[in-house]
Amino acid sequence: MPNDSAGSSAPARPTTEAILAALPELAPYGRAATVLEPLPGRPGPWDSSVGGPVLWPADEPWPVCSVPDELEESGEPSVAMVPVAQVFARDAPGPWWPEDADLLQVLWCPNSHWDPPHDQADGGPTVTLRWRRVEELANARVVEPAVPVRHEEYGLLPEPCTLRARSLVDFPFREVLPPELRPGLSELVRATGDGKSDVITRVAGWKLGGWPTWHLAHPLEFACSECGTPLTLLFTAASDDLTTGVIVGRFGDLRIFTCPQDVGHPFQVDVH
Repeated sequence: MPNDSAGSSAPARPTTEAILAALPELAPYGRAATVLEPLPGRPGPWDSSVGGPVLWPADEPWPVCSVPDELEESGEPSVAMVPVAQVFARDAPGPWWPEDADLLQVLWCPNSHWDPPHDQADGGPTVTLRWRRVEELANARVVEPAVPVRHEEYGLLPEPCTLRARSLVDFPFREVLPPELRPGLSELVRATGDGKSDVITRVAGWKLGGWPTWHLAHPLEFACSECGTPLTLLFTAASDDLTTGVIVGRFGDLRIFTCPQDVGHPFQVDVH
């Protein structure tokens, strides 16, 4: 699995300037990303967090999931979704923020689904997003994560964590690049790694933006079901049984892809 210097045993990742000095042809393929390193803690409702309390409009119903899951084929009774991440724009500035939002909330159903709607991931939790403006939440209620009516024994109930954000430029897996650039990237990866780690491309972990990891299959492309624009990676939740307690797929990643033309268009969830 590719990783970044966020891993304690991985080689240090060169700066963006050093990477582009070695291979300037990579510049057009760089994407802004913010790594969201989860740290054990007690986040508050006004903090960016994983699995922490979230700000919720007092007049907005809490989302529930009634999609049949591996525990109940009927989908009833409905299961309350749980907060996965709450991220404020002040902590993770980047091109993924629409003009009318400065808070992103990611929630999912804590059960796996094997025949979900087409925009959700087979074998993963159903996901919902909320884009909000902080100034409109002055009278919001604080919702503490609660154990739902039914849930899997492990994997989809995040432990509360604070987030340490780190901005960088992410680069894609070599198969995404034109053939003539691939040898140069492979050599750069070898020169900066330890023979096992790729610290240049597909930065691993929880993050906003950047490029998705593809460690189990060839890269896939998703198109917006409303306008046909290629979707880009918005959010990655990475499996980590030590800090967040999250396990998705075969200890992989859950990724959310959104339309760069309008985040209000349907998104696509992928578990890899």
